[in-house]
Amino acid sequence: MAFTLYSLIQTAILCVNAVAVLHEERFLSKIGWGADQGIGGFGDEPGIKAQLMNLIRSVRTVMRVPLIIVNSICIVLLLLFG
Repeated sequence: MAFTLYSLIQTAILCVNAVAVLHEERFLSKIGWGADQGIGGFGDEPGIKAQLMNLIRSVRTVMRVPLIIVNSICIVLLLLFG
């Protein structure tokens, strides 16, 4: 398998898909990363855990429609060019 730009893009899409499908109640709350976990008080610097949770929520919110489009394009390209 060749190391190409398309394989790097496909890897990035797969990683974003993996983050987008994480379910907050089923998976993240079991490992202590649910929405009900304390993020911190006012004026406190958010920790790594809070920043990662914010990133996961943002990816799930913002990237939902673009991921559908990008995944569809990748599927069509794979079907056409193998």
